[in-house]
Amino acid sequence: MAKHKGRGWHGRLLAAALGVTAVAAATSVWTAQADTTGGRQPQARASAPANGPAGKVAEDIAHASDRGARGVNITIDDGPDPTWTPQVLQLLKENGVKATFCMVGTQAQAHPDLVKAVVAGGHRLCDHTVSHDTAMDHKSEAYQSQQILDAERMITKASGGVRPQYYRAPGGAFTPYSRHLAASRGMRPLGWNVDTKDFEHPGVAAIVATVKSEISNGPTILFHDAGGDRAETLAALREVLRWLKEQGYTFGFPVR
Repeated sequence: MAKHKGRGWHGRLLAAALGVTAVAAATSVWTAQADTTGGRQPQARASAPANGPAGKVAEDIAHASDRGARGVNITIDDGPDPTWTPQVLQLLKENGVKATFCMVGTQAQAHPDLVKAVVAGGHRLCDHTVSHDTAMDHKSEAYQSQQILDAERMITKASGGVRPQYYRAPGGAFTPYSRHLAASRGMRPLGWNVDTKDFEHPGVAAIVATVKSEISNGPTILFHDAGGDRAETLAALREVLRWLKEQGYTFGFPVR
């Protein structure tokens, strides 16, 4: 999975998060589960937390939809954001679509009302770490644990007790250790097949064209609801949902 680089907002977010949270010691066959660790060398595994939730899930990176071969997974990253998340939620409601929201821990902590609104809308939660560090695959296991487990706690508390069902590494920076840790907590590692690149503000037409040209790669589509002006994202998402329905796709959640 491609790394997202040059995100000034995420650099500031990382600095802020580290100030408040201490660092602890694709094929077209959509049913295939791709493991895209990029050939990195395996790391030693730590024992699963004794207080982890029951129902350990698979460690490989999920891409498939629970709606089968014509299912699509809409995933929304980096929020919640007080300006854009409510608009995304309203758009999804108007279209009868459920999505998976991959939340940054500090954002969830700052906006618990929005986390609760996501849950109330029937959407699912995903752990997207505390500070969205896209280089965390080069950091220690203690650091990876802090990023994943602290975010899980932040999101769960903000939601009123609803746990994230997935873990998405920032920029796709998964490691064997982080996948094992997330799975031990009941969070399926979650990838994507279509990167809309809406974060780069390429224009509505370009975002829509990317979805249309790459949807054959698989069902999980990546959008964002934070990190700056998301007006293009909203406009493109509206067109994409309509087009996908016209093509006979249905909307579901990533497999667990």
